[in-house]
Amino acid sequence: MKIVVSIFSLTLLLNASDTSNSLSLNEALEILQRQNLEIKAAKLDVDTAKNEAQSVTGMNWGKLDFIQDVARSNDAGNVFGFKLSSREASFGDFGFADFSLTNPNILTVQPHDLNYPEDRNYFQSKLKYEVPLFTGFAISSYSEVMENMTRLKSLEKEQITNEKIYEVRKSYYDMALLNDSIINLEKILSNIATLEEVTSDMITEGYAKKVDLLEVKAKKGNVERLLVQMHANEKLLYHYLSFLLNMPVSEIELPTSEIQLPTYSDEEILKNNLDIQKASTGLEIRKNMLSASEAAYYPTLGAFAELSTADDTFLGDANDHKAYTVGARLTWNLFNGGIDSAKIEKSRLENLKMQAQADLAKQGIALQVAKVRTEIESADEEIDSLKQELLLADAIYNNYLGRYKEKLASMSDVIVKQSEQIQKTLQLQQAKNSRNEKIFLLEKLANGEYK
Repeated sequence: MKIVVSIFSLTLLLNASDTSNSLSLNEALEILQRQNLEIKAAKLDVDTAKNEAQSVTGMNWGKLDFIQDVARSNDAGNVFGFKLSSREASFGDFGFADFSLTNPNILTVQPHDLNYPEDRNYFQSKLKYEVPLFTGFAISSYSEVMENMTRLKSLEKEQITNEKIYEVRKSYYDMALLNDSIINLEKILSNIATLEEVTSDMITEGYAKKVDLLEVKAKKGNVERLLVQMHANEKLLYHYLSFLLNMPVSEIELPTSEIQLPTYSDEEILKNNLDIQKASTGLEIRKNMLSASEAAYYPTLGAFAELSTADDTFLGDANDHKAYTVGARLTWNLFNGGIDSAKIEKSRLENLKMQAQADLAKQGIALQVAKVRTEIESADEEIDSLKQELLLADAIYNNYLGRYKEKLASMSDVIVKQSEQIQKTLQLQQAKNSRNEKIFLLEKLANGEYK
């Protein structure tokens, strides 16, 4: 009894282990979001765009610089300027020692101390703050451009994510259809093996010819070749899933081979479609660029403030030698040969072009939606028809097989009917696969909201 319980427990453990190794579709989609390399790259593009937007917005706050000048000179102008800057200039610096009021040529005297000063060190420490007060709406326009660029990158990331989700789901459903076809072909192969035994027995009894057995073996080899191809396709799908998930995948949980048609309305699809959203965002960017170009017609106004100290030593008598400067500057370009107007006209034309592209994107998506819906309806009708035809092909094959056993039909007739059976099986798989692809495409057009 203990041995039986142990074997039963081991069996359950092995089954649980097998199940745990099978990757479900939901698990695969979660792994895809974390590990797919293209999605990771798209996320980095979004982060880069966010940083660029912050760099433009930061221009509104101006900039604060610390400037440290260190110099040594015996140039007369520099030395005198150094002393003035550090508030240490004296009348002696003008060379008053060389002046004599009794000298009739006093105006021609060259003061030696002024023209030939001694070398002097110069240390100036300065804090300078500059801030734009008005830029003709250029900074605000560029800020909106960068915000929309960030949104555009986010939409591109979402589009790449949806594309990868589409590829993973399609691979899962392709695998399910492939598995169904393999099962059906294995049943047909089993029937052929039975037919081979029957034919061999009938040859022994003298009721069939050797050529009949050769026909059966040829058809058996044909089905085995199809199965080899399908198993190879199965391996390729596992390799592709491993690539998408950036991890080894060797076993998955198969979904049902048929997908329910989504319930999106055309209005919902057009509202959520990523291509339309990207075109609309691109239009907003063009409008902002037009506003930025028009900033050239406005004056710009900026303010600045400086706090400094200077001496012949670093921070020597800093408090006594400190100085400040505050001010503002207005700049207004009045004429530049028509360059600004040409740039504005170019931006206006690009804006009109983008408007046309946005309208075209909306109409193009609407056309795609109508086309895909029609193709899905056609695929549904084809699948229903092929299911009935396959049932008929199965019945006809079994009928001819019975007639062959009763020597009322030839082996060639049986092989022909079996070929029709195999053909209908493959056609049904192709029709289901085509229907799945169209439904996946409709889901992509609807912004990837899978229901």
